[in-house]
Amino acid sequence: MEEKKAGKPHQIVWKDRHRGSVTGVLDVLSFDEAMILLETELGMLTLKGKELHISRLSLDQGEVDMEGTIDSMVYSGSSPAKRGNLLKRMFQ
Repeated sequence: MEEKKAGKPHQIVWKDRHRGSVTGVLDVLSFDEAMILLETELGMLTLKGKELHISRLSLDQGEVDMEGTIDSMVYSGSSPAKRGNLLKRMFQ
């Protein structure tokens, strides 16, 4: 019997463009002081800014806390939860 995992709720909370958190994070793909790239329940999320730092990371909980000045947040791609298994999609 196959057990389905419930998706983690996705939420962005940002305070004064200098401190914030993201939930529903599946993975941190890359980060430096100018950009953080996250894989979330709703697709790829790119945060661009200055002096960006990850202050807390818990992939088990799907949470990331960050600091720095945010200039933009952009989603791209589709939700990994909606894409599903490649073989399953090919033979449906």
